[in-house]
Amino acid sequence: MTIHHEMRAHGVPRSEWLGRFRRVRALSEDLARDLHPEDQTVQSMPDASPTKWHLAHVSWFFETFLLVPHLPGYTVAHPRFAYLFNSYYEAAGARHARSARGLITRPTVEEVAAYRARVTQAMGELIATAGEGAFSAIAPLVETGINHEQQHQELILMDLLNLFAANPLRPAYRPGASAPAGAAPDLSFFDYPGGIFEIGHAGTGFAYDNEGPRQAVLLRPFRLASRAVTNGEWIAFMEDGGYGRPDLWLADGWARVKAGEYDAPLYWEKTDAGWEAMTLGGQRPVDPAAPVVHVSYYEADAYARWTGRRLPTEAEWEVAARHVPVSGNFLESGALRPLAAGASSGHPAQLYGDVWEWTQSPYVAYPGYRPAPGALGEYNGKFMSSQMVLRGGCCATPDGHVRATYRNFFYPHQRWPFAGLRLAEDA
Repeated sequence: MTIHHEMRAHGVPRSEWLGRFRRVRALSEDLARDLHPEDQTVQSMPDASPTKWHLAHVSWFFETFLLVPHLPGYTVAHPRFAYLFNSYYEAAGARHARSARGLITRPTVEEVAAYRARVTQAMGELIATAGEGAFSAIAPLVETGINHEQQHQELILMDLLNLFAANPLRPAYRPGASAPAGAAPDLSFFDYPGGIFEIGHAGTGFAYDNEGPRQAVLLRPFRLASRAVTNGEWIAFMEDGGYGRPDLWLADGWARVKAGEYDAPLYWEKTDAGWEAMTLGGQRPVDPAAPVVHVSYYEADAYARWTGRRLPTEAEWEVAARHVPVSGNFLESGALRPLAAGASSGHPAQLYGDVWEWTQSPYVAYPGYRPAPGALGEYNGKFMSSQMVLRGGCCATPDGHVRATYRNFFYPHQRWPFAGLRLAEDA
């Protein structure tokens, strides 16, 4: 083994850094392998982005924050790529409008693939050859870039599903076997004592800045459901007039119901055979035992009110999940859809994977939070307004990406994430 492969940063051998980087890059390309160029260029709505843009943006991230400042002699692939593929980093310069990313027909899919290959090769050179002190300094940036690309892998699948659902042919992204028949386990509740608990990231391992600083929270005794809410239970909510009762809804959510935006989960369609839903495997019958998905915070909150319960706070969720192994139905399982829960054993099932779980907590800074200086300080901090926190990951989240302290966030009206819910109540 050569000397540079034996060097370590943050206790991790250089060869492992290189392997992690290359695996993440390869997974992004694998997600696009079955797509036609037309699939990769179209933008279905302003919140979504074309696959080609995602693949280029994550490469721009490595190029801008690592290669240009840290690899001697590196020159950018194209002087206008920064304008095209910057997302929201004001400090990094002007950028193309998010709502018009579908108009970027050039560079082509092939040219973006070449751009990715160029960046991957250069990053491999940087990781392998940087001096030990230099690499120790940039290792946190490399790790952030790896996790950033994993986030976009999930976004690729979210955005593709939205795109294919808008296509009258209802194409399948990756056809797969039908979900196994069966019933969901009976719903039960786990009891948790009240008291003062610490939440937030602490110790070793990667975390985003919005997961800290670690803080003490006071919780009353609470109970958390043994699994996520299922499609069958959601159908009962609809059949009981859940979308027609203003007493169940927050005012902003009810306004969207009255405007005709909500009458069933996103992608659901009533047919002669019953409810069907568009999935990454194509149009399929709704599985009553699987977790409901693609519901907004407003819908999740209304359902919880209908049951006489509530959504958990993010602190309650984290306290319940902190000693639970981070395993479940993630991207690498290949299901690409939520699956029915197994039996819970000592802790609630499905805390990780299947569906992101809405909490009733607004996305705000923890006490003492300070964003990082420079453009990377824009990664999380400037979005801490008007959004709600979700926890746990989903069927499109890469394995190993989430942890008990991970805070995802979306606006309360948004439904294209793989978002569902779990009930809670006061003990």
